[in-house]
Amino acid sequence: MSYPPIIKSSLDRLYTAGGVLGALCLIAILFLIVVQMLARWFGWNVEIVKGAPDYAGYCMAAASFLSFAYALNRGAHIRVSLLLSALGRFRYYGELWCFTIGAAAATYLAWYAVKATYWSHKLNDISQGQDATPLWIPQLAMCAGAILLAVCFWDNLLRLLFDKQHAIVSETVQEH
Repeated sequence: MSYPPIIKSSLDRLYTAGGVLGALCLIAILFLIVVQMLARWFGWNVEIVKGAPDYAGYCMAAASFLSFAYALNRGAHIRVSLLLSALGRFRYYGELWCFTIGAAAATYLAWYAVKATYWSHKLNDISQGQDATPLWIPQLAMCAGAILLAVCFWDNLLRLLFDKQHAIVSETVQEH
């Protein structure tokens, strides 16, 4: 039995979309920084975007979490490639173990990210910065990214089980 190609391509597009959203968050950080710099250079004593440092921090967290799954599939995360290569003909079992542990850890992270966001919303937790943003709003990006990472780990684990090959593409590390 083979892993359905439609699921593979759909999930790969979803991971790419997460990476694109992460990149857009980085552009938002750049915009916030440039606007605040211009305001200082021109001597305006007003903060153009109230709470800009807080929003830049939210965007940084969103950029990181939303990009995790894309980075995993592109081989950008630190992996145990040297150890896996040393396993030789038992590499498959090493990768199976790694993906199982990774999937469990990512699922745990996603569960508690959703739980923390739920409680932030329920308790009406507000940022202590100048922006006074309800914290569940920026935490949604963290939840989405954590869930996407968990899905990516489970996807790679299932690909490994069904097709004997995961989806991680590594262009930087050569494996012999």
